Amino acid sequence: MDKYMQLAIDQAKKSLNENGIPIGSVLVKSGKLIASGHNKRVQENNPILHGEMDCLNNAGRVGSFKDTVIYSTLMPCYMCAGTIVQFKIPKVIVGESRTFKGAKEFMLQHGVEVIDLDLPECVDMMNTFIKNRPEIWNEDIGEL
Repeated sequence: MDKYMQLAIDQAKKSLNENGIPIGSVLVKSGKLIASGHNKRVQENNPILHGEMDCLNNAGRVGSFKDTVIYSTLMPCYMCAGTIVQFKIPKVIVGESRTFKGAKEFMLQHGVEVIDLDLPECVDMMNTFIKNRPEIWNEDIGEL
């Protein structure tokens, strides 16, 4: 497995261990790890602190994002995809999109390369979380 996707999965597990939503993300620039993050909506009572948003927040100001790749264990939602498009992050590598379709088409329409690895570990982690905590998941995706 790609070492950066493994780091994103490790971040997702960290969130789960904190009683949060198991979504992790890492940002790589020119082949080097810049930042990592995980969904902290529950932990920090913050509705916009998705995994990708936490990761980008942790990255701080990096100048141009043209040589970056963002990894996420789950297909980014429209909020996170909008940030990816706004910052002109050219490539997103995703653990899975079976449990949440996200904004793949939006990103593709804006020139972002999207690679969906469809990893069983990511699918299983999300399916288990959704089964065990449907109220938290539905809140996260705006389905309450």
